[in-house]
Amino acid sequence: MSSQDLLESALQEYVLQSQDGDTDAFGKLYDHYFTAMYRYTSFRVPKEMAEDLVADIFVKAWEKIHTYKPQKKVPFSAWLFRIARHSVIDAYRSQKHIEEVPEEVMDEDPLNQTADRVTRHHLVLTVRTAMKKLPDRYREILELSFMAELPNEEVARVLRMREGATRTLKSRALKKLEELLPLDV
Repeated sequence: MSSQDLLESALQEYVLQSQDGDTDAFGKLYDHYFTAMYRYTSFRVPKEMAEDLVADIFVKAWEKIHTYKPQKKVPFSAWLFRIARHSVIDAYRSQKHIEEVPEEVMDEDPLNQTADRVTRHHLVLTVRTAMKKLPDRYREILELSFMAELPNEEVARVLRMREGATRTLKSRALKKLEELLPLDV
């Protein structure tokens, strides 16, 4: 049995325990998925909204965990990322009046002005700008694959498509992103 299979069986056990009301087991699921969930949401919504949104996602997951059926061959992570995906969509629908501070606004505090921070900021801005130009399906598959670090199999389950189609779509998305990025990135 591989370590991945062992991890999956432990996660499934935590899910079953959580479905029985075990908050400690759900806490272990939270600890395991928090980083990937935060990365996924923080790339899609303003950073200050991301933490609240991730908290809401886990609250929804706790409230709905009894509806998750492990025998349907859908991993818990795919189920959780579907909740995240819909939560992000709902957040945009309900928060249309929120305006993001433009990425070009620089912090005047000299303690926050480091070369690494500026370089990283510029790189993130460049990638975000290019990602916004991608069709929604391309952007979503790249966010799930690279921001949330989901394997193709789970991305396919989240998006409800075949794994082969996921690989093809991801390849096309990467080619399109490459066209949109400047050569010096």
